Amino acid sequence: MTTFLRLGVTEDDQALADAVATFAQAELAPRAQALDEQELSATCHVPQLAELGVMGLNLPEHLGGPGVTPTAMLLALVEISKACAATSSMVGAHYLGTDAVLIGGNAAQQQAWLPRAASGEWLAGFALTEPRGGSHPADLRTRAVREGGHYRLDGVKHFISNAAEAKFLVVFARTDPDAGARGVSAFVVDTKTPGISFSSHEKLMGIRGAHAFEVSFDGVMVPEDCRLGEEGTGFKTAMKVLDNSRLDVAATSLGIAEAALAAAVQWANDRQIGGEALASKQGIQWMLADMKLRLEAAWGLTLQATALRTAGQVFTRQSAMAKLYASEMVGFVTDAALQIHGGYGFTREMPLERYARDARILRIYEGSSEIQRTIIARAVLG
Repeated sequence: MTTFLRLGVTEDDQALADAVATFAQAELAPRAQALDEQELSATCHVPQLAELGVMGLNLPEHLGGPGVTPTAMLLALVEISKACAATSSMVGAHYLGTDAVLIGGNAAQQQAWLPRAASGEWLAGFALTEPRGGSHPADLRTRAVREGGHYRLDGVKHFISNAAEAKFLVVFARTDPDAGARGVSAFVVDTKTPGISFSSHEKLMGIRGAHAFEVSFDGVMVPEDCRLGEEGTGFKTAMKVLDNSRLDVAATSLGIAEAALAAAVQWANDRQIGGEALASKQGIQWMLADMKLRLEAAWGLTLQATALRTAGQVFTRQSAMAKLYASEMVGFVTDAALQIHGGYGFTREMPLERYARDARILRIYEGSSEIQRTIIARAVLG
């Protein structure tokens, strides 16, 4: 639990984070290893998370959310990630879907879908990635063809978190095959609609409790009033959602890194080598210093981007920088923490190897590190 207020964090923000931290350490942390080893779904935690208001942290009060600041939401995700990164990833995927309705939908659509998502009754998902279009979402092959008052959806989505467990997915499909990114539209789709099928959940290296699926759409008829915004605006909605979600990924990175560093510090203080604490060795001290330095730098970038989001300013470049740096930072920190534990860190009796596995995906999803560098470079070049 954080014992001081970081720059830009209010006492109300911290109070929420502390409440989530208490819950996460009491309820999530003890089950994290079982979720990983048995590949149990982190959705088992949704009712308790909903009671805390976590499932609607990204939503305003009139749509069922608690109306907290983006900073409070960030801190809450950090605390969840310290305890169980798979749970944080499941919640983040839920935010992707609900953010898409909040950003791209009209008032009627928001009222229809979001309050019950905020309450935890309904789980959301975000169906953008395809087998041939991961980090290039403008190259979608899923088609949406208007037929009377409906659209017919045909295509396949891949690595869709929450999909088979969700009540609804926001699906991105091409309505104009010749218009590039401007030919992409977004639809909110009930997962019980005929023609939708799901694979078994993917066998993942890490975050095994955050289930991801392949989703097939075969002649799925979606009412016209389930289209979010005008035709051709879906790609713009997706990019705005991803600006937000990259901060969620940064939060997950911060949480895992905080847990790994804390474990390394405790081990270095407790472990005796030649009658002296491991922490007395200069080489270990320098490793810990580098871990802390990179972690604090990631906090700075993430809070800067969050402050811009809170102020209603454009933060695309800053969110890309935060996501890139934080996700690469956590790879360094978890590896160093495992190294400090020596052979013990390589066993499954300790959480170090899980931290390292969970952290690896963060450089890939919500836009790979290479894509983030492209976004940053374009901004630098004007």
